[in-house]
Amino acid sequence: MTSTLSTARALVAGAGRIVALTGAGISTDSGIPDFRGPQGLWTRDPGAEKMSNLKAYQGSREVRERTWQARLVHPGWDAVPNAAHYALERLSPTWIITQNIDRLHQKAGSPPERVLELHGTMFESVCLSCDDHRDMRSTLERVRAGEADPPCLVCGGILKSATVSFGQHLDQNLLRAARAAVSDSDLLLVAGSSLSVQPAASLVSVASRAGAAVVICNGSETPYDSMATAVVRGPLADSLPALAPSRI
Repeated sequence: MTSTLSTARALVAGAGRIVALTGAGISTDSGIPDFRGPQGLWTRDPGAEKMSNLKAYQGSREVRERTWQARLVHPGWDAVPNAAHYALERLSPTWIITQNIDRLHQKAGSPPERVLELHGTMFESVCLSCDDHRDMRSTLERVRAGEADPPCLVCGGILKSATVSFGQHLDQNLLRAARAAVSDSDLLLVAGSSLSVQPAASLVSVASRAGAAVVICNGSETPYDSMATAVVRGPLADSLPALAPSRI
């Protein structure tokens, strides 16, 4: 952690309306690897990035089949919240805007209606043609039964997880809600995001223009560190509990 921890703690303690923006780094201690870190999924296996590219996914049955097999063993199925998730829940932000798809914030006790899943969820599948949504577990049962690339049961179209891939538009209603929440905050707490993916990263600029303080807690530098009021380095399982009040 850097010497700005005390500054960050004071900012958080004095804030009335905290909004949190979380990324993959908050879930690594729950056994879910990030993407770009030293042990990230794409760092260790660059070919895996194709599974998160909409054009590659739609254009290649091989990519889809590999992706379905990866979904079967995704660590998110058995993951439990870690100290960082529980610390954030204790802070009771007005909104949690998350880039994660693992629903660990909700499992830690954060109200689901206050969590904006900007990049979707791994717990549902969706048809890219007719938008039919299903529980992901039922779709994976078809994969286990031998359907390597299960088609939509309604129209026969291509299925994928209800997550936002590269080349796929975010839900504009969610994005508007996220921008409104940040604009109405007096502190934006960024936790575990590299702030390298747009438009989520641009929420830091939204907060700054609105006059909100920005606290960035991340294991490495981000492109928005110069915009922050305080930057805290180190594991989130250490830094976020240091910012959150304990409950007796």
